[in-house]
Amino acid sequence: MPEIARLNGGSDCFELDFVEREATPEPAMKLGIRLHLAGLSLSDTVSILDRLGVDRCRTTVHNWVQKADLQPRRGANPDHVAVDETVIQLNDRRYWLYAAVDPATNRLLHIKLSPTRNSAISSMFLSELREKHQVDNAVFLVDGAPWLHAACHRHGLRFQHVTHGNRNSVERVFREVKRRTNQFSNCFSHAEADTVENWLQALAFAWNQLI
Repeated sequence: MPEIARLNGGSDCFELDFVEREATPEPAMKLGIRLHLAGLSLSDTVSILDRLGVDRCRTTVHNWVQKADLQPRRGANPDHVAVDETVIQLNDRRYWLYAAVDPATNRLLHIKLSPTRNSAISSMFLSELREKHQVDNAVFLVDGAPWLHAACHRHGLRFQHVTHGNRNSVERVFREVKRRTNQFSNCFSHAEADTVENWLQALAFAWNQLI
């Protein structure tokens, strides 16, 4: 069983609005969600819950994570924002995971899963980012991708073409995502894109709690 990281803030760091519809006590549900997002597989999470007298299946824990609707908190005001995308395999198709990170804190600001990458998708990602955070005065750190450059121009955002340095923060986040997906054969099987994005949003929430 892998060593798990510690989620800061205790069980009160998130709320479960759906708890009244569940038979499982709320503390056990929060523990299951925390264990899975901190690095345990669904099987290992179920095993620990079973030792505590809570008999639940893997699908139940997966559904808790989905229903919790966890995602990075809003309202950040960073000086710089590192933006990049990486490939996520979903069944037999490739999707692109866009991510924005505050390099000063390594916190994930926003993520989005898309079946393609182009200027329109990049612009949509930046629109959502601007709605959630105060980034209009930030300097965006991007690689040489022309679609990211075009999207920054469209929104009137300052950007720098950076290969290393502060932009490495987003690469560290992607390595963690790859580490977690590698535990599950580096592929999301028999899952819809919305379900995968919801899980990745929850993982982003957990990442921000861990750093």
